[in-house]
Amino acid sequence: MNEDVRTIDNPLYRALRDENIKAFNEAREKLDELPSFAFCDFRGLDLRGLNAEGLDLSNAYFRGADLRGIDFRNTNIEGASIAGTKISGCYFPDDLEADEIVMSLNHGTRMRYRR
Repeated sequence: MNEDVRTIDNPLYRALRDENIKAFNEAREKLDELPSFAFCDFRGLDLRGLNAEGLDLSNAYFRGADLRGIDFRNTNIEGASIAGTKISGCYFPDDLEADEIVMSLNHGTRMRYRR
């Protein structure tokens, strides 16, 4: 695994790692400020139904995860890697070119936003 990828001691992160998306979505609504999930490990997780609004998922590692239907339009996913993930029905940020998504999906490259 990439040495930059990490796990964090946070109840919201634990809910995601346990694939308890309902608990994550309910808990996040009670917070004034969301924690950063930058560089976090989400390999192989089923994250369908995730409310990703306003999350910092920059440089996160999603290899083999199920991301179907997630709306990432207002999520920071710059630098994230989505190799081998399921992404049907996803929305991605406008600043993220389709080629970046395809390269990350097929080859594991880190997604770069256009500037």
